Amino acid sequence: MSRAFAIFLLTLLALTARAEQPVMVESSFWQSEVKNGILPPVNQRMPTEPLVVDLEAKGRSFGEHGGTLRTLVSRSKDVRQMVVYGYARLMGYDQNYELYPDILRDIEVEEGRKFTLHLRKGHRWSDGHPFTSADFEYYWKHVALNEELSPAGPPQNLIVDGVLAEMSFPDAHTVVIEWPTPNPQFLQLLAQASPFFIYRPAHYLKQFHAEFTDAKTLRRKIKKARVRAWAPLHNDRDNMFKFDNPDLPTLQPWMNASGTKSSRHVFVRNPYYHRVDARGLQLPYIDVVEMTIVGGGLIAAKANAGEVDLQARGLDFPDISILKKGETDGAGYRTLLWANGAANQIAIYPNLNFADPVWREVIRDVRFRRALSMGIDRRMINRALYFGLAKEGGMTALAKSPFFDPANLFKWSIYYPAKSNALLDEMGLTERTPDGIRKLPDGRPMEFVIETAGERQEVENALAIVTDTWREIGIKLVMRPLDRDILRNRVYSGLSMSAVWFGWDNGLPQTYTPPEYLAPTHQEFFAWPKWGQYYQTGGEVGEAPDMPAAKRLMQLSWEWDHTEDTDARARIWREMLAIHAENQFGIGILAEAPQPIVVSNRLRNVPEQAKWAWDPGAHFGIHRVDEFYYDEPFQQLTQ
Repeated sequence: MSRAFAIFLLTLLALTARAEQPVMVESSFWQSEVKNGILPPVNQRMPTEPLVVDLEAKGRSFGEHGGTLRTLVSRSKDVRQMVVYGYARLMGYDQNYELYPDILRDIEVEEGRKFTLHLRKGHRWSDGHPFTSADFEYYWKHVALNEELSPAGPPQNLIVDGVLAEMSFPDAHTVVIEWPTPNPQFLQLLAQASPFFIYRPAHYLKQFHAEFTDAKTLRRKIKKARVRAWAPLHNDRDNMFKFDNPDLPTLQPWMNASGTKSSRHVFVRNPYYHRVDARGLQLPYIDVVEMTIVGGGLIAAKANAGEVDLQARGLDFPDISILKKGETDGAGYRTLLWANGAANQIAIYPNLNFADPVWREVIRDVRFRRALSMGIDRRMINRALYFGLAKEGGMTALAKSPFFDPANLFKWSIYYPAKSNALLDEMGLTERTPDGIRKLPDGRPMEFVIETAGERQEVENALAIVTDTWREIGIKLVMRPLDRDILRNRVYSGLSMSAVWFGWDNGLPQTYTPPEYLAPTHQEFFAWPKWGQYYQTGGEVGEAPDMPAAKRLMQLSWEWDHTEDTDARARIWREMLAIHAENQFGIGILAEAPQPIVVSNRLRNVPEQAKWAWDPGAHFGIHRVDEFYYDEPFQQLTQ
């Protein structure tokens, strides 16, 4: 996308959002507070220029206020899904995956390196305090540049070609961020599922900051919180994404109203939310979201019993049969099947940074990874788990991406145990134990440990089949289920030999999509956590990439960042995808299995067909849950 077109697009969308302002309609949820003078009326709570949403123009219907949306999660940490689903962002993706100003009134982009952010006058935090450039200034000067709050230095997202951004604040509603060279990833960072928050509610957080609160008062707060110093206290209260601090003001459509930790969390409508429909009803339509924590294995059963109104998290393809049965039994919901946007449903990541030096040398040999991939009978797994509906092959761009290449999909990914055995023999791994398991160079049996999050039965079922076929090539698969956080920590520290996870979040890259997630720039890619740490911390921790293919990926990612030529960017994408197919850094098994979505029969504006993706898309977020509504919402509330 050219700079000129990008600026035109963003300006056009901003002007569209500034349509004639409707007459505001007060929600019944806040009527008593308004009547008693606790809250000002809605026309005084909204920004001067709110984001006006024309539902009919989007092919949706106008709704009514009211109702409680029930959903389930499997961990207390998953309250952060309210930030994901709420999807209030400075910049957001629309249903066509184009960027537009959301929280921002508009934005100007000059030469791809200077970004002028214009805030909405009159926009307020959920507690009614003005949202202004002072909140950006607080983050910049007192969080990002504070050595105690950011001991590793400012976030790498603010550094381009080794140069830290310059941020200025001309007035209360303008923020300017610029670099000497273009930063083509900046707007996408603001719009992603876990957004780059470059602002904070300064009026709230200053009470925990040593530069704004006297030492005596701060010591009392530190003692009460049972922490050692003011910095960890501030970091604990400053949890914009975690969303577990009810006192922290928010700009999301719902705010946390749960005062204590429990298995049931309640979120109520934000009285100062900046979006309104074309008839004057402030969004969100739904008043309350009730999020209940249950065991992961119970989510499908509870959905089957009609205990949810909107659910996808915790549901997998194998659950479709029980969900369809609930439909026919009159549980009051329908099961939609959305396209899955991840590059792979199940991918194995041999850890190139594994701490064991003998195993690390074996894993780094591309012949070993290719042998593992060709030792997987993907067709058997597809038929056994997905009724043959998934797409078999390695991890690459999905079929609807302009960069899809069947050669990448099938490269080293056809079941061919004879070739696998030949590659392993070629490596010199010919010695075997009496039961046929190959031996490592130091004589240990080749017991390849794959750690899982233990959350998806389909993963364990798939690995059970892989166990049988890998035995044919002399490798014993050992599956080790762990808690998700423990798994990640083990991978990041180099203690995990390999792990299984989804493929790349974005399986449908376009020319304008930054390819940095294909390069070793993130520890979250389980094949090279230490290399990702090295990049993310500017070399403070981790290890520098030391394999030619990884170095080439880094170079290509850099080249993409430093060109705006569409053809050049397309060539870069294709080469990076080819490198991954050749090297099998992530061994994909199956892709594009449908994602079941359970939706109450009375919930409206939920797309019948859509994409389920983490980035870009924020799962339900891009589909705008704040625009969903209930038929007869007050009847729903009393049931």
